[in-house]
Amino acid sequence: MSQQLPTTLQETIQYFSDPQRSIAFVVAMRWPHGPVCPRCQSQEYNFLKTRSIWECKGCKKQYSVKVGTIFEDSAIKLDKWICAMWMIVNAKNGISSYEIHRSLGITQKTAWFMMHRIRLALQNGSLDRKLTGEVEADETYIGGKARNMHKSKQAKALKAEGYFRKAVVMGMLERDGEVRAKVLKVASAKMLAREIRANVEPGSTLYTDQLASYARVGQEYAHHVINHTLSCSRFS
Repeated sequence: MSQQLPTTLQETIQYFSDPQRSIAFVVAMRWPHGPVCPRCQSQEYNFLKTRSIWECKGCKKQYSVKVGTIFEDSAIKLDKWICAMWMIVNAKNGISSYEIHRSLGITQKTAWFMMHRIRLALQNGSLDRKLTGEVEADETYIGGKARNMHKSKQAKALKAEGYFRKAVVMGMLERDGEVRAKVLKVASAKMLAREIRANVEPGSTLYTDQLASYARVGQEYAHHVINHTLSCSRFS
């Protein structure tokens, strides 16, 4: 950012009290080369100034600077987040949630919640938020069955039944948290592992079914396998 950033807490609070400054600051940190669509990774967009959100020209998804970050699913304004970040990184001897609560005029519970997420971001070196704790992952195929098609299309469809013809959708559920879903080209071990690594914090507890594709990436987590034939699964 071209303008000199504040150096004291009072200056920081005053500087980021302007919502547009807060958004511009987070954009510069998260997208140094410009906003990127979280769904299709396109950098072609329209900016809706009245709502401070972007609309992807490719997939038409609307997204804010908070989507996919530690700020997501939080009603806390960006200026509070940025000031809390300033306090944490500038506290040489550490800082408590009570100090942030008193300085920013928020509850101690809110301050504790913010500190937890900010420290995770500092540890990961990124504002992007990953799922933590107990996380369930599963994949499914979505699409009609060949037997329901017209006879003229059945023969071709039957050759591509399942793996190639249907859409593969992978879902990840953070217990007592959020749900994420993504359409994949194929349900290969490589693709499933890539999505898990991109969305789940290392060391988290990972629950999957018995699909062999999860075995290798499961070694990077506390991996629990659910046998659908023996027990009732929470995926259903």
